[in-house]
Amino acid sequence: MEQARRIAVADTAPDFTLNDNRNHPIHLADYRGKNVLLSWHPLAWTKVCAEQMKSLEAHFADFERLNTVALGMSIDAVPSKNAWAKQLLISQTALLSDFWPHGGVALQYGLFRDVEGYSERANVLIDPSGTVRWVKVYPVSELPDIDEVLAHCAE
Repeated sequence: MEQARRIAVADTAPDFTLNDNRNHPIHLADYRGKNVLLSWHPLAWTKVCAEQMKSLEAHFADFERLNTVALGMSIDAVPSKNAWAKQLLISQTALLSDFWPHGGVALQYGLFRDVEGYSERANVLIDPSGTVRWVKVYPVSELPDIDEVLAHCAE
């Protein structure tokens, strides 16, 4: 699969179905009527990625209040994501596996780092109609500011 151009504000978000850490299928289109935050992290079991996912979990109620579903996204396999979620005590936030085809959704969104074989660290906010409202790509070593993310969800 060829990488698309990077997703941008006003684009229609490409639909997808991926399994979460509990091996439940998550279909993006099922969340129409809500904001959806796709919070991409390069790899499970790494420090900054762990902090990024724990911040989503810690603010689960804030996201709900803002009519937003936050989804953690990476190329890790379902069993790895599930073990990691348990270790991090993440029980409410779904961590999606973009494992096969390897990074397929990251490729569609233009967020796959071909040389490294994983996604960018990025946040993509999709509005209730399925249109991209905000995109931010971060240096791989930088933890996204959860207050900034929540502020965009509140707009």
